[in-house]
Formats: sequence, structure tokens, C-alpha cells
Amino acid sequence: MSEIKVALITGANRGIGFQIAKTLAKSGFKLLLNDLNPNEESLAELKKLEVEHEFSYGDVSSPAYVEELFALCGEKYGRIDVVVNNAGITRDNLIIRMSEEEFDQVIAVNLKGVFNVMKEAAAKMLKQRSGRIISISSIVGLRGNPGQVNYSASKGAVIAMTKTLAKELASRGILVNAVAPGFIETEMTAVLPEKAITELKGQIPLKKLGSTQDIADIVDFLASDRAGYITGQIISVDGGMNI
Repeated sequence: MSEIKVALITGANRGIGFQIAKTLAKSGFKLLLNDLNPNEESLAELKKLEVEHEFSYGDVSSPAYVEELFALCGEKYGRIDVVVNNAGITRDNLIIRMSEEEFDQVIAVNLKGVFNVMKEAAAKMLKQRSGRIISISSIVGLRGNPGQVNYSASKGAVIAMTKTLAKELASRGILVNAVAPGFIETEMTAVLPEKAITELKGQIPLKKLGSTQDIADIVDFLASDRAGYITGQIISVDGGMNI
């Protein structure tokens, strides 16, 4: 797949998504990046990298917006080679306290949003007879986590969709995989008390949190020629936590 040059990444203006964007840029990709709102620091950093890119702001849970996003990609680049489903939200609560709204919001973005993007990506890639679809799931989609019934359900469903879509698209040369991060150093974990961080590290065989680069490196690999015989896989990047 040496011709791959264009990548679309959702949820791309901070954290894991932004690290993926920077890493794919260094591998020679032109980028179409999505998020809900602009992040000036990210925009400035991308300009320094001098990578061809464009941001589109909108909600991937809207099928109409996702159609517009892929239309923009076609207008700007003429093709789409790699899609990374990274957009996601949390609305944590124990199930007895979780509101219907908290459940629906997470499912809308983390699950329906991935479905919307997968559907558009598949339509475009089938015509090309090539492409890569990579979704960011989570260790909690494999193991569950108290207070995250909604998030765990959405990430577990992404795993199931990944395996199903891999079977649907394999005959056309389209590879579909997912990455399941463990606990990663991001803005979300930065606000946790030191005691909570210590307890988390105690559950991880490598005794440390992962970095956003750890996730970006796996995505970069799955998007490359080196991963040409890998599809339908869920790759855990969790310091051994899911052993």
C-alpha cells in the first residue's frame, strides 16, 4: 500500500487523536482532521510540521455531517486511504445513578459515530478496492470497568463491529482493525489524584501508564505496508493489563 497518502482522523485536536495525526504526518500522510471545536495549540503545532492538512468541525454522531466530511475529503484529496475512528466521550456513573441521557450521549458518539464513519469509509474504499479502517476501542471494552457501563458497552461494540466489517471487506483489499488502549497519560488522567494513579499502576504488569505515542505508533504500523496481512484484530496496548 505504498500509494497511501491520505488519512482521516476523528477526535484529532488533542490527546491520542492529535498524537496519531502528528505521527501519520511524519509518515507522509496528508490529513483531514475532525473534532467538535478548534484547539489553537494543536493548529499551531501542525503548522510547524508543515504537513498538508485541513480541519473539519462537527459531530460524528450526525450521519449528515459525516457525509459532508467524506465529501470534503474527496474534494480536497480525491481519495481516502486510512480512516482512524478516535472521537469519543465519557459520561461516567454507576448504573443505578446513570441517566438515560448519559447513556445515550456516549452511545451516540462512541458507537453510532463509529458506525457512521465506517459506513462512509467502506463506500469510498470499495470503489478504490483498498483502504484501512482503524478504530480506537479500549481495555474497558474487553474487561469492563465500574461506573462505565455506557463507555464499556460502546467500546465493546466497536470491537464486534471491527471483526464483522473485516469479514465484509477483506475480499476487496480493505483491512479493518482496532486498538484497545489501557490507561494512557492524557488530560483525563492528569487530573486524577496521585493515590488513584498509584492504584492504577499497581494493576498494570509494567507498573506505568502508557503514552499517547504508544497508541500512535500502533496506528502508524496498521496504516503501513508492514501490516498488509493483518485484519479483524484487536491490539491491546495496555502494559500487560489484559493478560
